[in-house]
Amino acid sequence: MTHTEKRLFLIKSLLDEDPRYGDIEIPRDEYDQKRLLRSLFNVRMPAPVSGEFLRVQDEYLREAAHEKGVTALADLAPVEPGIYLWQGDITTLECDAIVNAANSGMTGCYQPCHGCIDNCIHTYAGIQLRNKCAEIMKRQGHPEPTGEAKITPAYNLPCSFVIHTVGPIVDGRLTEKHCELLASSYRSCLEAAVENGCGSIAFCCISTGVFGFPQRRAAEIAVETVRNFRKASDIEVIFNVFKLEDLEIYRSILG
Repeated sequence: MTHTEKRLFLIKSLLDEDPRYGDIEIPRDEYDQKRLLRSLFNVRMPAPVSGEFLRVQDEYLREAAHEKGVTALADLAPVEPGIYLWQGDITTLECDAIVNAANSGMTGCYQPCHGCIDNCIHTYAGIQLRNKCAEIMKRQGHPEPTGEAKITPAYNLPCSFVIHTVGPIVDGRLTEKHCELLASSYRSCLEAAVENGCGSIAFCCISTGVFGFPQRRAAEIAVETVRNFRKASDIEVIFNVFKLEDLEIYRSILG
């Protein structure tokens, strides 16, 4: 199959899974096809799928990652010993583990084509990631507590693992408890990485954005927690940012 044929196969397979989608026509435009496929990935509930679907999906997602371009840790220069700052798409980063800013349900974002990191990671890892997270949560039997972390394979992402953490939600005044919980999220991710033999980890900006944590204070807590952890560990840490504002904040704190 060509890349386009794989995309059409995946779209048709996902549409055929649910009778509610019987009236949806597959668009001719490539951009619209990609949006539809991502939407179908996003709204699909955890469930088994055929081996053929997984084979085609995995080939398609890895080809898509190659098209976007992969950035390896070896391509980056440290801003401090063992600490890096990189602006870009975390789903294209090749390192041992990347961190996902998850919600307490831990199975991803179900809003079609939403721009959050949770949505992006689940989209490009493939449906295995949602299924794995659902399996973990079923075993756990309760929502994920704020400040803790879970580790899963990364499936079709260029990294090896995804570490999922639920950061604190700030609705109103920032409190010391919020700060303690954010530090706990960073520390829990670092501990999970080391316990699973990771030599490197990339952090997104946990709890900022829709979770409402002030960006500068969040960055200060992130850097302080990482620096303290690295006093007893040689794990390499990448602070991944997407917005220019966050890049400038981290530049002013690091180095």
